Amino acid sequence: MARYAIQRLLLAILVAFTVSAVSFGTLRLSNDLAQALAGESATVEQVEQIRITYGLNRPLIFQYFDWLKGVLSGDLGTSYYFNQPVMNIIFERMPVTFTLASIALSLAIVVSVPLGIIAAMKQNSWIDRLALSVAVVGQAMPSFWLGLMLMFFFGVRMQWLPLSGSDTWANFVLPSIVLAYYASPAIMRLTRAGMIEVLGADYIRTARAKGLSGFQIIFKHALRNAIMPVVAVAAVQFGFLLGGSTVIETVFAMQGIGYLSWESIQRVDFPVVQAIVLLFSMIFVVLTLLSDLLNAFIDPRVRS
Repeated sequence: MARYAIQRLLLAILVAFTVSAVSFGTLRLSNDLAQALAGESATVEQVEQIRITYGLNRPLIFQYFDWLKGVLSGDLGTSYYFNQPVMNIIFERMPVTFTLASIALSLAIVVSVPLGIIAAMKQNSWIDRLALSVAVVGQAMPSFWLGLMLMFFFGVRMQWLPLSGSDTWANFVLPSIVLAYYASPAIMRLTRAGMIEVLGADYIRTARAKGLSGFQIIFKHALRNAIMPVVAVAAVQFGFLLGGSTVIETVFAMQGIGYLSWESIQRVDFPVVQAIVLLFSMIFVVLTLLSDLLNAFIDPRVRS
């Protein structure tokens, strides 16, 4: 187990380093940052002065390692727009995004896992086909469109829930439903596929022959083995929900990290954008690492 954990940790560090380098280079090369900060009416001298002030005249590789050195020491830079440390701005917005993603993932698991179990037990029935249809629609439907439809019906027509903001629990209801529906298809289909495979195994047939109840067979024997891939995909889905919150937070005007990223792109606030990309990437890498280690702990065959 220790050897497997070290291997996965080294791989995670390599992935994190690669992502940080690629994202830094992509953002720097996507536009002339000095020109964007100076504005279209700025003179060549003004643009060059901004380039020198922010160190944009140095080779890209030196800019990256200076930034990386700051990151490793806990300094993500200073926002061009807010003129505040990026770390403080992100910490201020982080609770909204993490609360939204946590509620959405919990809701998706609570709905999708039982639905996947029922669909597997009633394979090829109308219940199974209905569950698969719901999953297909969830994968095909744009999340922002669903958000707008829910806003129109529950916010404008019925006036039950607020349309925007993140001040009260009611502000999280509609965006959580949208993100949960976005994450549900993968969890439901994986649960269904895992249960179908496990229910056809020899030890399940033996359990049935011993006269065990359906509840015991499903929850004591089958679900433990079928749930392992779901653990991994749930961790990955949490990373996707954090990244996908950019669109949903913008639609519902929630003051989280996702909305901050959209604002920072509009304002050409490079340090904030780079920090958010790094944060989401690191969260995704860490969640993937933890899911691998958890699967290896549950099933020793994974680490062989």
